[in-house]
Amino acid sequence: MKSYRKELWFNAKRRREIINITSEVNECLSESGIKEGLCLVNAMHITASVFINDNEGGLHGDFEKWLEKLAPEKPYSQYAHNGYEDNADAHLKRTIMGREVVVAITDGKLDFGPWECIFYYELDGKRKKRVLVKIIGE
Repeated sequence: MKSYRKELWFNAKRRREIINITSEVNECLSESGIKEGLCLVNAMHITASVFINDNEGGLHGDFEKWLEKLAPEKPYSQYAHNGYEDNADAHLKRTIMGREVVVAITDGKLDFGPWECIFYYELDGKRKKRVLVKIIGE
């Protein structure tokens, strides 16, 4: 069995931003040479998420509205965590959206359903953060 590891770095321009990283993950798969196996993609920061869904702007806006209702950014004083940083809402949003995804690899391709894409979701941005891509298989 082969193993491949690569870190992808992102620097979101806004506090919250959804970035389609499917092409970067496909590039990693190509570099790995693995034809059958599993691909793990996970955010390496506790205020960022990786998820799979449709690449549709309206849906992405819906995520923003939904998450803001569940864990509003302001007022900062509503969170016991806020002190040094005002990012408690980002920690809560990450818990909801998840840390990682795993995609099957079949015939050298990510084995997606219709419309599926991989997204990096920055929840407390404006600084450099990373995503780990780990691929195992044959």
